[in-house]
Amino acid sequence: MNEINQRIEDLRELMRREHLAACIFPSTDPHQGEYIPDHWKGREFISGFNGSAGTAVVTLHSAALWTDSRYFIAAAEQLKGTEYQLMKLKIEGTPTIAEWLGRECGAGAEVCIDGWCSSASAVRELIADLRHEGGITVRTNLDPLRQIWRNRPVIPENPVEIYPLKYAGEPACGKMTRIREALRQLHADGMLMAALDDIAWTLNLRGTDVHCNPVFVAYLLISSKDVTLFVNQAKLTAGVSDYLKSEGIQVEDYEQVENGLKQYFEYNILLDPDEVNYRLYEIVKNKGRQNDLPKTEIVEGESPVKRMKTIKNETEIAGFRSAMLKDGIAMTKFLCWLSGYIGKSEISELTEIAIDQKLTSLRAEQPLYRDISFDTIAGYGSHAAIVHYEATPETDIPLQPKGMLLLDSGAQYLDGTTDITRTIALGPLTEEEKKIYTLVLKGHIQIELCKFPSGASGTQIDILARKDMWREGLNYLHGTGHGVGTYLNVHEGPHQFRMEWKPAPLVAGMTITDEPGIYLPDRCGARTENTLLIVPYKETEFGRFLQFESLTLCPIDKAPIVREMMLSEEIQWLNDYHQRVFDALSPHLNPDEVEWLRTACEAI
Repeated sequence: MNEINQRIEDLRELMRREHLAACIFPSTDPHQGEYIPDHWKGREFISGFNGSAGTAVVTLHSAALWTDSRYFIAAAEQLKGTEYQLMKLKIEGTPTIAEWLGRECGAGAEVCIDGWCSSASAVRELIADLRHEGGITVRTNLDPLRQIWRNRPVIPENPVEIYPLKYAGEPACGKMTRIREALRQLHADGMLMAALDDIAWTLNLRGTDVHCNPVFVAYLLISSKDVTLFVNQAKLTAGVSDYLKSEGIQVEDYEQVENGLKQYFEYNILLDPDEVNYRLYEIVKNKGRQNDLPKTEIVEGESPVKRMKTIKNETEIAGFRSAMLKDGIAMTKFLCWLSGYIGKSEISELTEIAIDQKLTSLRAEQPLYRDISFDTIAGYGSHAAIVHYEATPETDIPLQPKGMLLLDSGAQYLDGTTDITRTIALGPLTEEEKKIYTLVLKGHIQIELCKFPSGASGTQIDILARKDMWREGLNYLHGTGHGVGTYLNVHEGPHQFRMEWKPAPLVAGMTITDEPGIYLPDRCGARTENTLLIVPYKETEFGRFLQFESLTLCPIDKAPIVREMMLSEEIQWLNDYHQRVFDALSPHLNPDEVEWLRTACEAI
């Protein structure tokens, strides 16, 4: 029997014992991370789908998996041979999980979702939706995987390290002062911080508990006078313990967070229902009802730390510039190396995985390199149409002296995090390939050219990347851009460029990517991405206006461009950008690389 189907059968045996009609497995962990430690990859274990976003649902007689457009093709392939039906989010006709369960389970059924691995807001929404589907009830106090996941990975025990002030730019005590001031404005005495990147940023600490993301598993409980870090204390070196003590931060074991919330003594506490898991939220909500402890009022709202860390200080901005220079050097060395194969039959000696390995090795030569910032997407030909494609030994294919290679990659340097995509012509292209490449480039440049009032939302700007595509009846369903952390998670919010309404304001000091794309299934795909810094533009009687500065330093392939499709302002931007790239990178390259870069940056 297929391994996944066997796991489903094991689960159903448990479900029958527990009188459950269905089990729901989201992609999250107790900290609501996008990328999570292996211990909590329950959705991947039960479904075999390894994308970063999706929800698996198993009933006693059926199974389905919901995911977004980034993973439609990959999920369809990974679910082959299993019972799972693929549910495509945002596609007309796709039922919600609640609607599907209403049909599959019937009125009065009980379904299970682990309250530790689901946010308070997600569980509350699920409960409400299922109430309207025949009164289906939700059980949250069971982790079904605990009994069926043999050899389950342990929660990481990797050491925590101090993030030097010369890169952080602000001491932890200064951040705590700002956080407490923000809490006072929200009329809150304290807060529980659960997001791992928020904790790492606040304390100027980093870790290696999550692949590609320098964070560590912990909770942080703040009151008006005390700060307590709940963490596996075996992870703390003597130096880190001394540092925490010097910053006035108490330490308790990770598992003691429940008791810490029960013993929290102040009148109220801020809980972000999108960040705090349902089980911990309910502990605070029920405090005083089921014991003799004083009741704590919940102030519900977004954690102030999310927006604080998105606005980079001068030290962090300088670090980003340094990291982008190093990354640009590595990328240019790679592109120069690859150019020796373009248009030649010898290129078939290279595969997608070999491309990834070569680029990673060049990045690793750069000072302060620590790791990649996400698994490289190196998709050739039709694989470029798979938005989040990651080559495996089973899918790895050789390159050919034709078509396009989509290369989305990034690195973690001690002074900054990078994220860049380039689509590269490997030889002759079809007219269709040239057209979609040019439309993507036009959308990218229109974002770069944008001037906008401070506080505008990324949703208001997103249209600039899509307007020329829409005229051609083309579109892409992923976001156009996301925030980037300072030696932290490559995806940082809440600000972003996206079609869907996201009200988070854009303000000076934020970093954000610009990455439109077009994907033609089974044919080709193109995406161009720079990481941008939001900087002042001008101030008028109508207020303060902002603009974008490209932090990324790397040539954009000119070969696929249909010049006649480009506006004069777009051509001017590209020529100016390439001049800046050449001036910044050429002093750090050998003579052959400089000559290649000179040609790559020539005006069109």
